[in-house]
Amino acid sequence: MERNLLVLAAIVWSLCSAAYAIPGKAAFYPSSIPTTCTNLKNADSKYIAAVNDQLWNNGRGCGKKFTVKCTGAHCTGKSVTVKIVDHCFGCPFTFYISPGAFAEIADPAAEIIDINYARFHRM
Repeated sequence: MERNLLVLAAIVWSLCSAAYAIPGKAAFYPSSIPTTCTNLKNADSKYIAAVNDQLWNNGRGCGKKFTVKCTGAHCTGKSVTVKIVDHCFGCPFTFYISPGAFAEIADPAAEIIDINYARFHRM
């Protein structure tokens, strides 16, 4: 019975997450991402991102986490949760993701991928 409830909860969570996913584009930084967010000096460098003007939101995006999943070609089928640590001023993409995180969701040879993203909320 407990297992059935866990499966049901996972299905409901997946449906809700998919309903709120926003399409976008992502690329990866060729090297480490510098942090503009002063309170995030020790951010886990494997799961970080710089974001476009909209998500940066005049610095209010600092430290927020988003779950990102590749939706086009070259995808692994996995998703990652990244923390915003920098602003990519005028960037044409939604996210510039650290290379390690990018490689988890897509083949790095793709360089630019279609994504769905959603704000990460702990359950």
